Parts: sequence; structure tokens; C-alpha cells
Amino acid sequence: MSTPRFGVMLVNLGTPDAPTPQAVRRYLAEFLSDRRVVDAPRWLWWPILHGVILRFRPPRVAKAYASVWTDDGSPLLAIGRRQQRALGERLEAELGEAIPVELAMTYGNPSLVDAGLRLRQAGVERILVLPLYPQFSRSTTAAVFDGLARALARCPHLPELRFVRDYHDHPAYIGALAASIREHWAAHDGERGKLMFSYHGIPKRYADQGDPYPRHCQRTSELVAEALGLGEDDWRLCYQSRFGREEWLKPYTDETLKAWGGSGVEHVDIISPAFAADCLETLEELEEENRENFIAAGGKTYRYIPALNDRDDHIGLLAELVRTHSQGW
Repeated sequence: MSTPRFGVMLVNLGTPDAPTPQAVRRYLAEFLSDRRVVDAPRWLWWPILHGVILRFRPPRVAKAYASVWTDDGSPLLAIGRRQQRALGERLEAELGEAIPVELAMTYGNPSLVDAGLRLRQAGVERILVLPLYPQFSRSTTAAVFDGLARALARCPHLPELRFVRDYHDHPAYIGALAASIREHWAAHDGERGKLMFSYHGIPKRYADQGDPYPRHCQRTSELVAEALGLGEDDWRLCYQSRFGREEWLKPYTDETLKAWGGSGVEHVDIISPAFAADCLETLEELEEENRENFIAAGGKTYRYIPALNDRDDHIGLLAELVRTHSQGW
């Protein structure tokens, strides 16, 4: 059996193993312990995390997960597995050879360590790490880098590594987003609502310290709007999923939708380009919770446009990123 030229590690954020308070508590403990996610001093954060958040938040979050859980488990994991298989098949068809592709989560399972071990068992000596975050942020993409560094600290035989930092303005990514929106409009007989690009938020302080995330989100939105021929009044960029009391990137998705519903905006189409796969933040927060916010405020039609998931053009983008970043291997 020949040794693969290289392997690919697809990485997403993570998910609990089950929609139960116990599983959610384990997941949140790992996620919220990462300094990339919450950088507060440990003496201040630890009592809040272990004394308050992990005691009271898991039952509510577990209920939300249960509302989107599927027969295949967590939507994020199920879609990630489909992306993994589709990318492997696409690479073999395009390159004429089998390229091992493994899925990993920064938090939870399958872990970065487990994915790395599976690649090593396949004979891989070179790994291309592809975080499924189009827009770079210290709280997401950089956390993958940190997690890999911690995992490799215990490894006696280091693989050669390459790392895809972001692809927020890649033409194939912009094209896939624009195509998904056009198809959504066509499925509704060409009816268009005001288009909202809703990105996962980060604390404003992170951006003030140099995190390029809001600049990347703005650029993605502008390029998609340009591809669709939209005017300035046809779309808006907002941020969702804020946590805690400090100021996060604005405008906020929920507050904007309430304001729109109360000011005469009747129809909204909403998409979340930061998510490569549908998950709790899209299926529960956007499709359910924020729909209620908009309709209760006076809006009439609210339509969520799914993440790119395992669409053929999305898999094509991932394959193009792999081909580009693996040159010379």
C-alpha cells in the first residue's frame, strides 16, 4: 500500500456528544475554559464558570440542542461527516489518488488528537489543516492552531503542517454563497426580502486589539452583494450569539430584526456566511428564535437560507483550497 502524499484535517468548533445537561456541561467546560474564547483572568473567570455557568446553563442549552438534534446526532457533526466523505471523493476524482480526510473538532469529539492519530495510522507525514471558518478570528481559527500545538507537544514524531488561515474573499466561496441565495429566491418564485448577513459575534474589544474578523465579514458581505447586484439599501450586516455583559460587535442581529419588524420591513431573508455547516446557532438561534423576534415585532415573512453544508459548489471550494495549499507536496 502506497503512502499518501498528504492528508487533510477538516476542523470545526465542536458539539456535545448528546443533547443532555451532562454532555453539554462537559462540552461547555472545555469550550469556555479556552483563553482564546474567554480571556478574563482565571481568578475572576473560574468562579463564574464553575460556580454559575456550568451549574445553571447546561439544562437550557441541552433543551436547545434537543430541538435541532437529528437521527444522525448533532447537525454539525452529521454535516461534517458528509463534508469529509464528499471532499475525499472529490479529491480522489480530481487528483487521481486517495487523499485521507479526517474531521476534527476543537472542542468535544472527534478531537484534534484522535483525527491526528487516524491520519498517522494512514501513513500521513504531511497534514493540511483546513479550519472551516471563512473569516479569521482569534476565538476560532487561532484556537485550532493552539489546540494542535498542545496536541503535538506530546507527539514524538511531528508531521509537516500547513494551515489555511481564511478564505473570506475566495472567488469560489463568494460564488457558492451567491448561488445559494439565488437558488433560495428562485425557490420562492423570485420573491426577495431584505437580505441580512448574520455573522457570529466576538467581543468588540477583540477587534479593537487587532482581530481582523469584522473586516473579513464586511468584505465577504460586500462581495456577495456585488455578485447579486444588490444596492446598499437591499442588505445589512449584523452579528449574533453574543455572550456576557461586555459590548460585542454591532449591530446585533436580534435587535436589528426587532427594529425592522417594528418599522415596516415585512420580508427578510437571512444567511449566516460564517458557518460552514448548520448548527445550533443557525438552526435554533436564527431559524427559530430570531424568526419569533421579527414576526412578533410586526414582520410578515422570515426565511433562513441554509449554510453551504455539503453543497457541490462548497465541496468544490474546499477541494480548490486543498489543491492550492498542498502544492509542492
